Amino acid sequence: MRFTKMQGLGNDYIYLNCLKDVPGNLPELARRLSDRHFGVGSDGLICIFPSQFADFRMDMYNADGSRGEMCGNGIRCVGKYAYDKGLTTKETIMIETLAGIKTLFLHVEDGKVATVTVDMGKPEVRDALKITVKGKDYTVIPVSMGNPHAVLFTHNIDDWDLPAVGPGFEHHEAFPNRVNTEFVEQVNGGTLRMRVWERGSGETLACGTGACAVLAAAFFTGRTGREAKIELRGGALFIRLSEEDGHIYMTGPAVTVFEGEI
Repeated sequence: MRFTKMQGLGNDYIYLNCLKDVPGNLPELARRLSDRHFGVGSDGLICIFPSQFADFRMDMYNADGSRGEMCGNGIRCVGKYAYDKGLTTKETIMIETLAGIKTLFLHVEDGKVATVTVDMGKPEVRDALKITVKGKDYTVIPVSMGNPHAVLFTHNIDDWDLPAVGPGFEHHEAFPNRVNTEFVEQVNGGTLRMRVWERGSGETLACGTGACAVLAAAFFTGRTGREAKIELRGGALFIRLSEEDGHIYMTGPAVTVFEGEI
């Protein structure tokens, strides 16, 4: 079985071409391959399937084998995978996900995809929610980007011990399907820094849907305008909330790390 390891801002996944052949027990395969000591090592597994409704379908599995609806960094790499491997010649493609069909705009340099802009759809921002984690009260902004997020605006995000507090947010009773939690520090009106605790994966270097959720929460609470640079541990994403259609557009890199066979 051949695989490709790819990353967007350090958010790394193992990619499988499932257009013709599909391995058995994908959740177990995701757990085994994602293990950073005994496997290939990744934040999860992304399988590329045919689609009746779009150019391709992506099925995403977290490192613990659970299904994920969508991954912003992962879907950019799906676009690069499809174009660079000759599965498509189009520079605008549609990808079916559990969070709906997403449009990708591929930015090609020297015959290869360098960056990708993704129409992430309309964010759903709920009213602020007060929750208690490990005896402390916090106010989060729940946002859906097709998958659930809780955005927490705070200070000095580098001081947070995410492995200690992250699971308390992820498994909080307010979020029956678990939740991705973004810890956000505002640098200025156009720049935000964030760390993320992803459900099923723990802290990762980046989360594309999380960056989109952060901009949506920041805009609707009056902290920023419609565009911002979101700085993550793996690098920066540029996020724009369109005034015309209300959709969020995310632009960032997509990189092939290596290919292998197991």
